[in-house]
Amino acid sequence: MKAVFDREALLHAFQTVSGVVPSRPVRPVLANGKLVVESDRAVLAATDLDAVGIRYEIRGVQVRQPGVVLAPCHQTASILKEMPDQEITLTGDEQRCVIEGSASEFEVPSEDPAQYPDVPSWQGENYHQIAAGVLRELITRTAFAAAVEGARYALNGVMWELGPERFRLVATDGRRLAVADAVGIMHGKHSTESQTPVVPTKAMTLIERSLTDPEEQVFVAFGPNEVLVKTSRAEVYGRLVEGRFPPYKEVFPKKHTARVKLTAGPFLAAIRQAATISDPESRGVSFAFGKGKVTLSSVASQAGRAKVEMPLEYDGKALQIAFDPRFLTDMLRVLEPDSELTLDLLDENSPALFRVGESYQYIVMPLARSSAGS
Repeated sequence: MKAVFDREALLHAFQTVSGVVPSRPVRPVLANGKLVVESDRAVLAATDLDAVGIRYEIRGVQVRQPGVVLAPCHQTASILKEMPDQEITLTGDEQRCVIEGSASEFEVPSEDPAQYPDVPSWQGENYHQIAAGVLRELITRTAFAAAVEGARYALNGVMWELGPERFRLVATDGRRLAVADAVGIMHGKHSTESQTPVVPTKAMTLIERSLTDPEEQVFVAFGPNEVLVKTSRAEVYGRLVEGRFPPYKEVFPKKHTARVKLTAGPFLAAIRQAATISDPESRGVSFAFGKGKVTLSSVASQAGRAKVEMPLEYDGKALQIAFDPRFLTDMLRVLEPDSELTLDLLDENSPALFRVGESYQYIVMPLARSSAGS
């Protein structure tokens, strides 16, 4: 195999697929990416043989000799990053892979491409279609709320609900819940309404990184145990998380006694100020809502106390509730600073519901009042 590549394009491809490569692969061959060069295109593929895989098309390739070569992902990316050339030549066979610039040459070990497992490719007739920028926003607004390596495996990812003209992503770690909605186009009979498919966090990160052009259309197809996401350049494969996602709709509060209007940017700034002094164990911040303002306060036995007041439109009854500030800042950071929110509260012990229009809902459990300053 021999071809001339735009260095930046090849570097971007290796950096993208490197997110798949496990730090300790179960098989040494999985430390590589599989570069397939045909007469009219080149595709770089990688898989961890467990949860995710990706096929990424590289454009602007001058093919000298079609073929297939394995190249170590991280090492190749490091080499390409340091080379000053605009174009590089890559030559490879079963024993070695050679990367040449105008004044440099690097040789890295290769292996037999036949030993590399196949990465599933797109074969969708039934699928959903959505704009890349919209899907990226859905992922950004939900994935942070998923559990991190928890014992309840079904929480270690994002659940997708797809139906006619409906695209919903849901994530929870048991203490908070994020739900984001958008309009999607259904092709064929593709639907997940009888399932609760959970895409692992690693695959969600890979999908998000592949959404580079917000205007292009993305295609999503679910199988019994996997999901395939196709963009103009990438095909991302993810094996679904085992287990059943909890009935999340039961968590939504049925009523509220207070409704507060907030703006994301100022509210985030106030929380970050109050959180500078908090107990390292509870990290609690108390929110006292009163007429025309909210007072945020925190106390730490060794660090002192903090009190921050923020004006707002509120004329309801006085109400005090405590939260882990991390759960609020995680949500507020994924919104535009001028985003308008509503906060529904029942009492100091019940879940709080944040809404951004009709497309985003975020529920967070409060802390015991003893965990925060007053």
